[in-house]
This record gives sequence, structure tokens and C-alpha cells, in this order.
Amino acid sequence: MSCYREEPKKAHFIIVPLPVQGHLIPMTDMGYLLAERGICVSLVITRANADRIRPIIERAKELNISFEFVELSFPNEMFGLPPVCESLDHITDTGLFRAFFDAIYSLDEPLETFIDSLERPPDCMITDMFNAWTAPVARKFGIPRVIFHGPSCFYISTEYNLAHHKVYDRVINENEYVTVPDFPIELQVTKAQTPGFLNSPIFEDHFRKKCLQEELRADGVVINTFLELERPFIENYERLIGKKVWTVGPFCLYNKDDEMKVVRGNKDAIDQKNRVLTWLDRRDAASVLYISFGSTVYTNTQQLMEIGRGLEASNKAFIWVMKKIEITPVVEKWLDEGFEERTKERGLIIVGWAPQVVILSHPAVGGFMTHCGWNSLLEAISTGVPMITWPRIADQFVNENFVVDVLRIGISLGVTVPNYGTEDVIMVKSEEIRKAVDVLMDGIEADEKRQRSKDISEKAKKAVEEGGSSDVDLADFIHYFTEQRNKLASGDDIGA
Repeated sequence: MSCYREEPKKAHFIIVPLPVQGHLIPMTDMGYLLAERGICVSLVITRANADRIRPIIERAKELNISFEFVELSFPNEMFGLPPVCESLDHITDTGLFRAFFDAIYSLDEPLETFIDSLERPPDCMITDMFNAWTAPVARKFGIPRVIFHGPSCFYISTEYNLAHHKVYDRVINENEYVTVPDFPIELQVTKAQTPGFLNSPIFEDHFRKKCLQEELRADGVVINTFLELERPFIENYERLIGKKVWTVGPFCLYNKDDEMKVVRGNKDAIDQKNRVLTWLDRRDAASVLYISFGSTVYTNTQQLMEIGRGLEASNKAFIWVMKKIEITPVVEKWLDEGFEERTKERGLIIVGWAPQVVILSHPAVGGFMTHCGWNSLLEAISTGVPMITWPRIADQFVNENFVVDVLRIGISLGVTVPNYGTEDVIMVKSEEIRKAVDVLMDGIEADEKRQRSKDISEKAKKAVEEGGSSDVDLADFIHYFTEQRNKLASGDDIGA
């Protein structure tokens, strides 16, 4: 039974995330947040992805919050995908990326069937920028459509300025540095460092253009960031697209429920929470380095062991998250035959999903080695943790510029070339890792970065408090689309 059918007088928002973990988490956070504010929210999700975050719905029912999953069958077999391969982090063969997105784009008919089953269309559709397939569906039912962006506004504005001025049309060498035109600060990037999904070879021009065109036709944009963090870049992007941009984050700070912080990414993390907190409680303040590189890109065996050698040489306490697929027989042997024994007094290895927000929030954590995905960066920013930056793909190189050069709360490992982890090469040597860990965790520079991180964290917390910039934007966002509904219900001309 749909929450809307149970409470038909409520405003009804439908959310359509991209089934990629880094996009699904913040859009789920936003859905829960809207439901807490009295909106009936339907999150369109595939069944395997729903199973990963099922406790969120269970928690919503306990609290009598109108938040539901609309579970669609994913056509794996039809597009030659392995069974239960319903998220990009399930794919280890990059040759399947195009088939994966083709499968996503076939979900328009099941979505139409769901909307057609309702007594009236939803009042707003919030859709990932890459889900251009939702635009014709929204138009068919007369639903206002809002774009959700997963990356930082710093990155989005960078990409749009490059595209608007057609900079890459004149670039032959993808590793050649170019200056981003009409940008609030001087920023140099390479084509290889600013691919995003849309510039990937797996997409044809018509697909790329469709996503950009449908964004320009949308009724606005919502982003998981806050005004005090990215003001000049938000204003730059808003001016460029000529649409209202609502900044309503950081989502991770709205949630005061520890159990919800744990399950927002994966229910498997529940089992890790108590083990991790018990281990952290025994450590001194700001003494532990947390290492995690997100859910999509893998670290190859040789590089993984090189990281281990750097951590061992640093003699610092650490929590290191490894993916299950990274535990090859060689890695397993290396762990069992020495590394874990030598570092057992100061190291904790987590295989699989980790309760990241809980870890970063703990006072014992003093640094974060990260791939620079926006969710991870925003969680570190929100908890006041400085970073060692190691970008891999997509928006991550531009995000690194923001953290290292603009906010000055990060130390770069100097990686300049994208790497998906499929090539058996060592991008960063153990000695470089040791040096970066030493600089981040000890000394005057470390203290300065930690203080700046704490100052920014305070601004983030104020943004989501009552009357803060994100709280006000969220209220305005809800009012804007519920007011349209009220005018339609009363027969007023909303264009008047």
C-alpha cells in the first residue's frame, strides 16, 4: 500500500536516484529528510538496492514517517547483465557499463505504470541528473521535475563552464592543463581529470546532450551542499543555468539517530558498528587515520600492499576499509602471514561496508585518506576531519582541488591520472604514503588543517540548524512545490 494512498491529502514527492551507491545514499537521505518534514515520499529503487537499505524503511515505519520504496524489477537478463547486478559497484567489467545504463533507461514504462496507478500525479519528481529518461515521464503526467546533483557545486560549475565555452573542442592531448573560463577562482584541469560519467567513452553524444538538455528544461536543481561552503560556485552555476538552485546539505548532519547513520549505506554495516566503536574508544583523541576509497573503484593487489607498507612505516593507528573483491589470494596471504600480526595493536581492517559517518564522528579519528567522492568529502567536512586526497575518477580530481587549494584542509598524494583499479600498476609508493600520513597526523601543519576543518564543520552544523541556510532552503523548496499543488487544487492560475 502506497503511503500516498494511505494519506492522500499529503503532498507527494517521488524520488528517482541513479542506482549507484554514491548517488543512491544522498537521495535516500533527502527522501527521509522530506518525509520527516511531512511529505509523503516514494523512492523509486530496484529490489536488490532496496534490500541493502531495508532498515531505513523499517525505521520510518517505527517513527510513523511517510517514506516508502517503490521497487522496480531490473532487467538484468534482457541486457546481458549478471543476476542481481543492480548497482554500478556490482560491476567489475567496465565493458558492461553501457549495458547497465541501457537497462536503467528501460525503467520508464514501470515508472509510468506506478504513477498511473495513483489517484493523482505526484507534486514533484526529484531525479538524478543522469536519469534523463524520467523527463518524458514527468511531462506526460504534468509533474514538476527537479534535478539532483551528486557532486559538489565546485565540480558542477567547473564542468558547465568548460562545456559552455567548448574548451575541450580545442584540446588534443587529454592530459594538457587548461584554465576553466569564467570561474570564480583560477583553476586548471585536464580533460582526463574532468570526465564525469557523461564524458566517458561509453556514452554517445546524443545521450550526453539529452542529459544536459533535460537539465536545462527542469524546474530547478537541488544539491547536497551548503551555502557557506560553496557560495561563489553556487552563484556561478545558478547564473549559468538560469534556474533556482536549492542547497540543502550536508544530509549526514540532519540525522541524529546513530542506527540510521549506520544503515544509510548498507545493512551489513550494522554488524561492524559495535566492534569499531569499542576499538576507537581505546584510542587517544585525533590519533587514528581512517582509510576508505568508496564503493565504485577498486585498488589492485600491488597497490593495496604498497598502502599497507606505508601505513606500517608510519607507525600510526588506522582503520582501513577494503572491498571484498580486493581480498585476492595474494592479499589474503599477505594479511595472514605478517601484516595483521605486525599491526594488530594499532590497526583495524574492515572488509566490506563500513559505518563511515559513525567512524568519522568519533573523536579518536584525526585524519581520512579518501578517493575524494563528494559524499565522503562532505562527511569529513561535516565532522571536522582533515584529509589525505587520492582521486581516482569522475569528479574526484576537481573535488581534490577544492579540498586542498580552496579549503586548505587536505594533503594531496599527487595523483594526476585517472585509474579504475583494473590496471596492475602502483600509483603511489609506500614512502609517499608514509610522508603524507606523518604530515597530516603530526606537527604544526596538521594542527592548522585540523583547526580549519573544525571551523568549517561548525559552519556546516549551523547551516542545518533551524534558521540556517540549508534549513531555510529546504523549507523554501518544500513550500515552492506544495504551493503549486495548493494553487492547482484551488483552481488558481499558478502562472499568474
